[in-house]
Amino acid sequence: MSETHGKVDIPDCVDFIVVGGGQSGLVVASRLSEDPSTTVLVIEAGSDRRGDPKIDIPGLMTTLYDNPDYDWKSMTVPQEKVNNRSIAWPRGKVLGGTSAMNFSALVYPARSDFDNWASLVGDDGWNSESMAFYLRKFHKYEKPHVDLQKRMMMDWVDEKAQGYDGPLAASFTDELGPFNEAFVKTFEALHFDTTVDPISGDTQGAFQNPLSIENGVRAYSASAYYRRDVSRRPNLHVITDALVEKIILEKLEDGPTASGQVRATGVQFAVTSGQKIAHARKEVIVACGAIKSPQLLELSGIGDREHLSRHGIETFVDNKQVGENLQDHPLASISFEIADDQISGDIMRDPKIVQAIMEQYQVTGKGPLSGTPLTFAYTPLMDGSGIMPKTDVEELLRVCLENVSHNDTLPSLAQQSDILRQQLLNPRESTLEFMYIPLQLNGHPDGGPTDMTRLFSKAHDGNYISIVTMLMHPFSRGNIHIVSSDPKAQPRIDPRYLSHPLDLEMLARAIEFIKVIANTEPFASLLKRNGRQIPPMEGDGIEEAKRIVRERLFTAFHPSGTCAMLPRGKGGVVDSRLRVYGTTNVRVVDASIFPIEPLGHVQSTVYAVAERAADLIKAD
Repeated sequence: MSETHGKVDIPDCVDFIVVGGGQSGLVVASRLSEDPSTTVLVIEAGSDRRGDPKIDIPGLMTTLYDNPDYDWKSMTVPQEKVNNRSIAWPRGKVLGGTSAMNFSALVYPARSDFDNWASLVGDDGWNSESMAFYLRKFHKYEKPHVDLQKRMMMDWVDEKAQGYDGPLAASFTDELGPFNEAFVKTFEALHFDTTVDPISGDTQGAFQNPLSIENGVRAYSASAYYRRDVSRRPNLHVITDALVEKIILEKLEDGPTASGQVRATGVQFAVTSGQKIAHARKEVIVACGAIKSPQLLELSGIGDREHLSRHGIETFVDNKQVGENLQDHPLASISFEIADDQISGDIMRDPKIVQAIMEQYQVTGKGPLSGTPLTFAYTPLMDGSGIMPKTDVEELLRVCLENVSHNDTLPSLAQQSDILRQQLLNPRESTLEFMYIPLQLNGHPDGGPTDMTRLFSKAHDGNYISIVTMLMHPFSRGNIHIVSSDPKAQPRIDPRYLSHPLDLEMLARAIEFIKVIANTEPFASLLKRNGRQIPPMEGDGIEEAKRIVRERLFTAFHPSGTCAMLPRGKGGVVDSRLRVYGTTNVRVVDASIFPIEPLGHVQSTVYAVAERAADLIKAD
């Protein structure tokens, strides 16, 4: 058992136990322990790797993937609609969770995302007006340099809309090159320039996003919310390398608080010396993420009674929705060979170049390793001709939706589908993300597992960049469930990618628009004339685009929804105060509570949700 900062005297009983010292868990623990009279225990399965250069240096994040010291190495089951490929789902197995290994992008959700949550759950505390406060609370903004603002056309920056008092840095990298600039200018040429700061929730056009990086060093929940002054609080205890096996529940008998509910008294966890039990006076707070949170609930006896009984687990709360409603942002990409006078990240496969840029970083704290040079754009539904006319979108919806029967096991799906339909028909709502990545991306075109090592390999000679498209509000829904009562066993992950026909149709049209981007100036001039593409294009048309989607579909690392915040009769696992239905004192505070996947890259939304969760817990 590893106890951070030499805290060896872990109390037998505390007020709050936080299961999972990842992104959301450390936010909640830090905020609750601000009150010196409140005792908090965090139990994290991974190690405390603060100060590890592989984590701290932003440009080394790909070295963390598929490495069991950092990554849970989760894989989906073979996906029928994408050539039966299994797809890697990397998740951080360290203090700080996946915030220690993501691409550091801070891209905020749309206003409508939070408003839709509030409508679904029936609580205006989750609407965009209420959540705007929490989107600012978690970060401290560092404005971009004047020359960067000019190069990247950042007249839209609204300094008054930012947060300045939060623990997490939000800054801009200067390590941007011709492709980043051309990407923004190309979208302007296509009439998609950004005019409003995306933190407002009006996200459309191309822009350079802030990053969770401070002075060239990754900022993540362990470095920001468990910084030195917080770690020294005598009322906050953090145990690492300790796997929570189950929440200890007891059925309430007679009395006004019973109502057939159960109460958590603590958790059972495993360390190298054996099993231990920690007791909670007030609450057990689950912050294990969209994969592990439903797994822990099922291991503890909260889930579908029939499924639990097959694994010999006593049912305390019978709820078929645990592990359902799984969503992820699916993406697909095309890589393009670049002009001979341009440079891409593919050169970083050369050991001599890697050594040179590492030395540059060590001496100056700058260079390609000090940031993640991605640039984003958001649009409504597009195809090879540009914005799809509303009549064409309506016809696509009619064809794709008329023969789809809603899954009876997810009562809110019809309501969710209607919300997504309205977003698609609104030209001011963004359906697609396009992202510039400065290197080639690869997969297994003929099936087989697509892991992170394969994705980032230089499988093709030459230098390439990639344009990625991502579906912001997918219609497909999957699930995650235990396969064993053994807490060490990975759960079964089935996102059911493209199981809804509309997702394939939208992504295929986005692939067609990628070709428009690549053929539009000034981006086109940076690519090699008649250069190679990955994968090679075998023709034009929507069927070829669908082939590419099936071959190239991958995860955006944004799983959510598996402990959905919805009314219980509509498929909810937690209520609007994040309490697990059927319990008096168990909450979930991570991305698994999202009823519908929001726009953008979800770390911003997770931080905001965790900040609000802390306030809800304090208020109760």
